[in-house]
Parts: sequence; structure tokens; C-alpha cells
Amino acid sequence: MTNLADLSRPSGGLAMVAMDQRESLRTMFAERTGEPAADADLVRFKLAVADELGPHASGFLIDRTYGFEQVAARGLPCGLILAADTLVHPPGGGPVARTEIDKGIDPGWARTTGASALKLLLLWRREDRDARLAMAAEFVDRCASAGLVSILEGVARPAPGEDFDELLLEAATELGALRPTLYKAQVPRHGKGDPVEVGRLCERVTAALPVPWVVLSQGVSIADFPGAVRTACAAGASGFLAGRAVWSDTLPDPVPLLRTRAVDRLRALAEVVDTTARPWQEAA
Repeated sequence: MTNLADLSRPSGGLAMVAMDQRESLRTMFAERTGEPAADADLVRFKLAVADELGPHASGFLIDRTYGFEQVAARGLPCGLILAADTLVHPPGGGPVARTEIDKGIDPGWARTTGASALKLLLLWRREDRDARLAMAAEFVDRCASAGLVSILEGVARPAPGEDFDELLLEAATELGALRPTLYKAQVPRHGKGDPVEVGRLCERVTAALPVPWVVLSQGVSIADFPGAVRTACAAGASGFLAGRAVWSDTLPDPVPLLRTRAVDRLRALAEVVDTTARPWQEAA
């Protein structure tokens, strides 16, 4: 498979749930409960999200450490995406410092196990630009060789004094030129401020990319995310691949809130995609 048919809605839009958080999810548990979360807690939560939200999503992203094979065995009625990145944190925790391709994942095995796509998170900084481009190109080639969709997620990490939106656009231009099947980007200005200005920046992302793109929810609140999705889709995005803005307020005991709050939220976001997004077929 080298197109997005398995990950899209009938409209051609993409309404996908991200559940590949690892140490950041453990931190979220600790913040909500005051206690460290065990690996089993993370897996239990991820499987609950898959069971409750998977039937309402067009795609579902998860990592191999905490639940990929269990989710694959469930046979979700949506496309399955495997995170193919290793996330390196600084000593003592904190935000991801760098990422690498997870060479422990064989793309052929991923496809046989049930994945339609692989995803690579890449932190975009101006230093070591060539090394990041080489890693991204290797990832796209690995996916293509196995007949898998490649989802490249460029996350802008500006240095002091650098402009976030300009770095976001630079990442889209440089990484999009490698022609992943799908590009995943932050919302310009984190969705804050004048929607017209945010929309104009999204139009620049669309113009920079020769492939379909979707937004993630990092840095955007639950309340602001529907408007951010609408603005991005009206400016040429094909949907979203988001986690925290869909399910983060269901921790630590998720099932009752997933079945009500999160399902309703995901359905509403999917409606925005169906009515506003540029179908991936037009963007490809």
C-alpha cells in the first residue's frame, strides 16, 4: 500500500488518533495521580483508547513498546500506524531531546502484523540539518521498500531568537521535498491568535508541501483544537493526527470518559474534516 486509502474517511479526509506517547504519558499519569505509572498502566490505557476511539477514527497510531501487537491483534476497523521512532530524553527526564529511526522495527514485519503505515518524529533544528534530512530520507525509503505509507512528523524546535512559524515552514519545505506519503505538522502559532493569520500561515504550509498534510495537537488546548483543525483544513490540510486534544482529560480512569467525552469530541472533529478538509487524493 502506497496511498492513504486505508487511513482515510469516505470524504478523503483523515481523522486519526495518536496514542504513541511513551515517557510523556507516564509523566501525565504522575501529574494526575501523584504516583509513578507502571508499564502495565500505560498499556492498559492505550488499549482502552484503541477499543473506545478506534471504531470512530480513520487511523490509529501506537508504539511497539506499549501495545502495538495487542492492538493489531484486536483488528481495529481503521488503519493502523506504527511509530518507528526511538525517543531520546535528557537525563532525569524532560522533553524529547532527539529522535532516531527504531532499527528494531522491520518494515516487512510491521506490514505483516497489520500496520498500514510507519511514522517518524523528527525534531527540526537548523543545526545538523543534513543529518536530519538523511535520516528522514532513509525512513521514507524503508517504508517504500515494504509498501508502507510513510508519515513524516516535523516538529519545529526553535533556538532562542528564532521564529517558530518560520522554522515550521522551513521544516515543511525541506522534509516535504523528500516526498513522504503524508506530512504531519504543528498548527502555526499553536492555533492561537487571529484565525485569519493562522490560516494564511497554513496556506503557506500547503504551498510548501508536494504531499498531503495533517495537523497534530501539540501545544493546542482541547478547547482550541477544533477551531485549529477547521482553519488548517480550510487552508489545505487533509485532517489531523492528534492525541492529547482528544483523550488527555480522560486520565487516569479512562473508559467512562472515553465513551462519552472523547468519542463525542472525535466525532465532532471528524465532521469538521468531512466538511472542510482537502481530500488527500487532491493533495497527493
